Amino acid sequence: MNYLSDIKEILYSPRDIDERIQGLAKQIQTDYNGEDVVIISILKGSFIFTSDLIRYINLRLTIDFIHVSSYREGMTSKELIINKGLSSNINNKHVLLIDDIIDTGNTLKQVKEILTKENPLSIKTCVLYNKPSGRKVEMVADYVAYDVGNYFIVGYGLDYNEKYRNLPFVGILREEAITKI
Repeated sequence: MNYLSDIKEILYSPRDIDERIQGLAKQIQTDYNGEDVVIISILKGSFIFTSDLIRYINLRLTIDFIHVSSYREGMTSKELIINKGLSSNINNKHVLLIDDIIDTGNTLKQVKEILTKENPLSIKTCVLYNKPSGRKVEMVADYVAYDVGNYFIVGYGLDYNEKYRNLPFVGILREEAITKI
């Protein structure tokens, strides 16, 4: 199967993404002003973004991952399930929580609430994509690479049914591709 034929339009090229990530990294580095930071990446969607972002941040970083899901038996649930928790202690540390996209806002908000119980010094959030049209709860990220419209995007870590994460760009998925998978 050729995934490229499933893409209606490329929104952001690898070069566009890289340039924007460099800008975010500079902003993050300036804001943390030499402080140690624990980076927590929400799996699976943000792993590529996180990997590229941290290469441009010149701070002492600790990296950890949390894997959560809000799907049960093919249905979306409001309750988050933690599939893999943290392996780091974030008590009294600065935390930068990274996700691929804020759509409904549920995941990022709930993960941030969970991490807050661990008593970090601070928690900031960083997302590659902000999709305000999908918002169901109040959630605003501290760092946002792009605001996107009301369309289904894939690539660069973003998936549809676990497919398309490996695309080096971000594109709009064709409606026909959504129905055939």
